[in-house]
Parts: sequence; C-alpha cells; structure tokens
Amino acid sequence: MASSQSKRQQDTSYRVMRLLQRNPNITQRELAEQLGISVGGLNYCLKALAEKGWVKMQNFAHSKNKFGYVYVLTPSGIAEKAAQTKQFLQRKQEEYDALSQEIEALRAEVKTQEQQQAE
Repeated sequence: MASSQSKRQQDTSYRVMRLLQRNPNITQRELAEQLGISVGGLNYCLKALAEKGWVKMQNFAHSKNKFGYVYVLTPSGIAEKAAQTKQFLQRKQEEYDALSQEIEALRAEVKTQEQQQAE
C-alpha cells in the first residue's frame, strides 16, 4: 500500500500533467497557485516529470519574456496521464465511498443519541 506522501505526490504529478495538457503556456507561478503548492515544490515536480520523459520544457530564446517556457506532454506523458487518470479516479472513488460510510455511521449515531435524549 502506498504511503499518504506517495499518494499526494502521485496526485500532484497527475494534476500538473492535466493542467499542462489543457494549457502548455501556463507559468510555474500560475500552476503552483492553481495546485496550492509552492513554486519550488512545483519546480521539483516538473523536473521529475521531465526526467521521466513525460514533460518537455521548451524555452523561447527569442522571446522578450526571458521566463517564456512552454511545457508540453510527450507521447509517453500523454499515455502516463491516461493511466494516472484511471488510478486517480479509483483513489477518489475509494475516498468517496469511505467518507459516505463514515457519514452514514455518524448520522446513525446522531439519531440514536437524539432518541436516547427524547426518552
């Protein structure tokens, strides 16, 4: 079973790839803000994705904006994102099911307590 830190890293990697696929021109700062993580943490994630060959970073040398980068999912990155989408959905469904069960148990507990107080 994966640790909670490992799950968070997988979720972050998936969400980065998902956002990059939608908008390759997004800046690191914008990405970090949308994900709720630091720019340094995002940079670490992007480097890891690039090392795995899932993301390419392209710099526009002739751009007036010297920070002008485009982040592109590679073909293997697109395939990995598809696989991670399935895993992400499964994890979220399991979390939803567990939360639903906990909510039902709490409702039953509240109902029992209210009945006991009414007696």
